[in-house]
Amino acid sequence: MFRYIGKASSLARAASAGQRRFLSIHEYQSMKLLNSYGIPTPKSVPAHSPQEAFEVAKNFGKDELVIKAQVLAGGRGKGHFDTGLQGGVHMVGSPEQAQEFASKMIGSKLITKQTGAGGRICNAVMLAERRQPAHEYYVAVLNDRTTQGVVLVASAQGGMNIEEVAAKDPSAIITTPINFENGLSKPEAVEVAKKLGFSDEQTQNEAADIFINLYRIFKERDATQIEINPMALTTDGAVLWQKDVFALRDISQEEPSEVEAQKANLNFIKLDGNIGCLVNGAGLAMATMDVLSLHGGNPANFLDVGGGATPETVKKAFEILLADPKVKSIFINIFGGIMRCDYIAEGVIKATKELDLKIPLVVRLKGTKEAEAKQMIKESGLKIIAFDGLDEAAEQAVSLAT
Repeated sequence: MFRYIGKASSLARAASAGQRRFLSIHEYQSMKLLNSYGIPTPKSVPAHSPQEAFEVAKNFGKDELVIKAQVLAGGRGKGHFDTGLQGGVHMVGSPEQAQEFASKMIGSKLITKQTGAGGRICNAVMLAERRQPAHEYYVAVLNDRTTQGVVLVASAQGGMNIEEVAAKDPSAIITTPINFENGLSKPEAVEVAKKLGFSDEQTQNEAADIFINLYRIFKERDATQIEINPMALTTDGAVLWQKDVFALRDISQEEPSEVEAQKANLNFIKLDGNIGCLVNGAGLAMATMDVLSLHGGNPANFLDVGGGATPETVKKAFEILLADPKVKSIFINIFGGIMRCDYIAEGVIKATKELDLKIPLVVRLKGTKEAEAKQMIKESGLKIIAFDGLDEAAEQAVSLAT
């Protein structure tokens, strides 16, 4: 039969205030989720302290294990800890060795190509049995923009960066559309297995069952992507809105300002620039960032307050923006469709007064209740620089940040 070896990640989606929230869960949690749908994985047990790692290894039933840092980032094996330990994945042959590695991982930060220089805290390790892969494959179920539907993506070149595989050899990627209601049929799944090179009926059927069950997880768990890389054929012939899933969330792995924003139903992503942005609508937010860049500026964040923002929400957005010491100016760009400009103006005035705003504030308001909003800002007597044109407003925000 097939057995999964390596990394499984699922991004679950929940709707909140008209916006999408995304979640990544740890490898050991993904293992448990896969197992619950009948997808085989190597035996694996998490540990949250060096002593627990010792006990897990002692009672595992096998001596030859792998210890893996549980950090939400790619490239763990090639990363390094701030303790000096090289690599977040190591072979261990005794409980003492497991304890030693765990002591250097847990509570320390792992720096990889995806975490940035600051790294990411490791709160747990996973001990797993070693399995020898005869061949590694890639398989994923995801939403596809081209077909505007769900697809199964598979490749016989697993265990590596799938984007690089697609760029170098597009023919190595097998894409199969999936009927959303009916799922992947057994004949369709078997055909994919054959294309991947499985030659005997047993492994073809077992690979097909994995493909079918991956789609079950995708649909029943309201996911946007389920990926196994690598899925392995082992040397012994073995093939390797959801409250219960969101309860697995580990906020220590996330940017604190993004966690805080989610509590207020704000769609926020921290960036490296010095111009704070507050916009309504993801498309307008992206366009605003582009215009700032066009004028030589660097956005400090992506922030979409959505169509249901209130004055209190706007104030909270300001608190998050001002918590970043790199922010030197704030640019508010609002198009009032569903969102009323006067609500934004009320929130801006309230935040400016209560938070004792010291940095320059540039505001562009267009659309519903625009006239009322502009009058409110004018009568406030506060130093808020208002513009009608996007280019002029962006140029001023950039100038004030330098």
